[in-house]
Amino acid sequence: MTHYGGAYFFHEFLQVLQVRDFLARHLAYPRRNHRYSLSQMILALVYPIVLGLDRLETASFLRFNGTFQYLTGLPSFPDPQTLRRFLHQAPDSFLEQMHRVNDRLLQSFIHRPDHRSRLIFDLDSSVVTVFGRQQKAEVGYNPRYRGKRSYNPLLCLEANSSYLWDTELRPGNAGTWDGSVELLASCFVNAPPDIRELRVRADAGFGFNPVLEILEARAAQYAVVARLTQAFKRLLPGLRYESVNKQWEMAEFDHRSHGWPH
Repeated sequence: MTHYGGAYFFHEFLQVLQVRDFLARHLAYPRRNHRYSLSQMILALVYPIVLGLDRLETASFLRFNGTFQYLTGLPSFPDPQTLRRFLHQAPDSFLEQMHRVNDRLLQSFIHRPDHRSRLIFDLDSSVVTVFGRQQKAEVGYNPRYRGKRSYNPLLCLEANSSYLWDTELRPGNAGTWDGSVELLASCFVNAPPDIRELRVRADAGFGFNPVLEILEARAAQYAVVARLTQAFKRLLPGLRYESVNKQWEMAEFDHRSHGWPH
């Protein structure tokens, strides 16, 4: 049995959802080489990610794995150069198409198996270290590989489903909340119209006025970790705390940060 035999069940899942037909109907990318259909090329990029193969070169051995090709229904697997050329030559309009396709799939999947009336968006950022001269990678906050170039992708995940609702690839030196306003606006627009309640959670890195303003404008319920400014710290000793357990005590109070109009 092949190490990647579980790919068969993923293939069956895609078959049930008719993903290949869906991609063929909603994507257009004129190419000279038609050995692989557009949907086959997309799935050839998806399968290695699902299998935990994070590099195109690492996925090249799938070309010689007949069992994998049989399980997935792919007559053959594109070589890394073909996949790389497919990505490099893709026009900007294709990226926009992929974004729209992803949005449509999310709007459909979020109601499976049960209809949902509430979404919880979690804002976060991550660090992806690179070891070459990749485009737009920069030196920034990188606790594991200090001084190495990296990306700092901005992520918005739907908490209950763990779906990646939207993302933006940023250079490693990007500020925590850079691009958050635009990302949130996109997430709100792509929420299904029958969703009645939106909640947003974020850590202190997103606690800046532009982010909070869009949350207020959208009338979303939100919880953003407060930044521990000096003025804020001076309030903490005078609070009345109640014991939660042997390790934690809790206090509740109202505070309006300087310049915050709401």
